Amino acid sequence: MRTASVKAGVARQLKNHTSFGQSLRHSLTMAYRGLLKIRRTPEQLFDVTLQPILFTLMFTYIFGGAISGDVVSYLPVIIPGILVQTVITTSIVTGVQLREDMDKGVFDRFKSLPIARIAPLAGALLADTIRYTIATVLTFTMGYLMGYRPDGGLEHVALAAVLVIFCSWAISWIFAFFGVIARTASSVQGISMIVLFPLTFLSNAFVPVETMPKWLQWFVNINPVSHLVTAVRELANSGTAGWDLGISLLGAAVIVAIFAPITVRAYMRRT
Repeated sequence: MRTASVKAGVARQLKNHTSFGQSLRHSLTMAYRGLLKIRRTPEQLFDVTLQPILFTLMFTYIFGGAISGDVVSYLPVIIPGILVQTVITTSIVTGVQLREDMDKGVFDRFKSLPIARIAPLAGALLADTIRYTIATVLTFTMGYLMGYRPDGGLEHVALAAVLVIFCSWAISWIFAFFGVIARTASSVQGISMIVLFPLTFLSNAFVPVETMPKWLQWFVNINPVSHLVTAVRELANSGTAGWDLGISLLGAAVIVAIFAPITVRAYMRRT
């Protein structure tokens, strides 16, 4: 018993004196742990593998003819929209898995290890960027197989992909905060869907804004998801960067600036 308390005391002292380099190394190790979890339970990837494929097929063939006249003409509209909707929705998993780990006592065991206290949280956020990357690649691949040929070129498609991944990582801080303060994983998912569902579907991701009622257009036009979708379309379809790109990057930076500190503070209090 005395030995265990001594080890715990040493671990706490080491945590309080970890340098930035050590914290980064510990965070990368925790990120690797997250990747090992995915490898051992590959069903965790169903939302980033099956969802992009199903959504792309369904929305394209259901709405393509009605909105753009044919499927091929609708692809430049729907592929960026599906990409943003799918990857942003995937960021909910960050908060859900964080809450599950805390409920199972995983983070309590981390307390006894000589690692930076922030490492488990930072590692989880880093590991989930792999999920966003998988969803992004699959969505563009499905679009290409269906006939989507972005005129912006490969370099601008890559920039659009990086933009979506970065913005989704920024949004994941919001759901990480929910994961820390909520009582159960199911409540995290419920709260997150209430926040995210209107933002993704009440946007320009699937249909042109002009086709919507006037009273709804004002919300769609100020919706940050609409700005992100427009930025992705401009990069991928024409190789241009407009003010929507700047708004998306600024919005992501503001989210991180607000939610990263309060998430870390809440996490430190809980662990």
